[in-house]
Amino acid sequence: MSFSADIIADELKVFESVFKDSVKSNVPLLDRIMKYVVKTKGKQLRPMFVLLSAKLTGTVNESTYRAASLVEILHTASLVHDDVVDESMERRGFFSVYALWKAKISVLVGDYLFAKGLLLSLDHNEFTILQILSQAVKQMSEGELLQLEKSRNLNISEEVYFDIIRNKTASLLARACSAGAYSSSHDLQIAEKMRQFGEWVGIAFQIKDDLFDYGNAEIGKPTGNDIKEKKLTLPLIYTLENADPRLKRELIYIIKNQNRIRAKVNYIIDAVTDAGGIRYAEEKMFMYRDKALDILNEFNAGSERTTLEQLVRYTTDRKK
Repeated sequence: MSFSADIIADELKVFESVFKDSVKSNVPLLDRIMKYVVKTKGKQLRPMFVLLSAKLTGTVNESTYRAASLVEILHTASLVHDDVVDESMERRGFFSVYALWKAKISVLVGDYLFAKGLLLSLDHNEFTILQILSQAVKQMSEGELLQLEKSRNLNISEEVYFDIIRNKTASLLARACSAGAYSSSHDLQIAEKMRQFGEWVGIAFQIKDDLFDYGNAEIGKPTGNDIKEKKLTLPLIYTLENADPRLKRELIYIIKNQNRIRAKVNYIIDAVTDAGGIRYAEEKMFMYRDKALDILNEFNAGSERTTLEQLVRYTTDRKK
């Protein structure tokens, strides 16, 4: 499924201008870092969901652009902090803020972004949108901490996995759709319906990300990065929950003690494939995608709904 953002091309240009202005600083070092952050930002999927949700339920306006900017600010802040936690040197093919400016500055930059995001809404008395999106910040932190807690003992069940990704990943996309819808409709019921839509999309999106770790013929060799980092994702959780005791002990031993040995990582990937873990995760991903599309189909047909459907399908069909 291909996706074209032509229907919101003009709105995306306005958003980029608002976002760039929103993160400016009078401190030279901070302004330099902000320019780097703006230059290296990703595909802007979340702002697209804000703009399209607003278009689906009303008319894009100044409040919508601020909501889209706030979503991107919160997303960027969380990534800056994540790179400190994970000691990650790269982000989207560029050096991370952590790699270039180290931990202290990275933490402060993340804090600065959170503060700028809050002020963006408060300065315009947009308390409902701020409340909608502040919930995402709380949930993202809870999801990250739950994952750290459970990963230590390698005892993540499927239920806990979904709790983690619902909070850690899906919450911001859910709240982005909700904020976008509220900015144009001022209807809390519509905003809640779009929040649920965004949550289902976000869960499908994260399962797709987890599947990339196992690779396929289209994207090249499997990477096994999650295994190296002892992260249990759905394909592996399914395999562990359904493996015989001997295989389960062997896989857990490798994850704990041999997770940096390429041949052992490949052994786990083969075991997950043979056990049907990848197929199972794909089935779950498409189930959540279809739940999102069912909600979307409750809205009137039109170019906005069609484009949103394309964007939803892109999240599960993308190659990277």
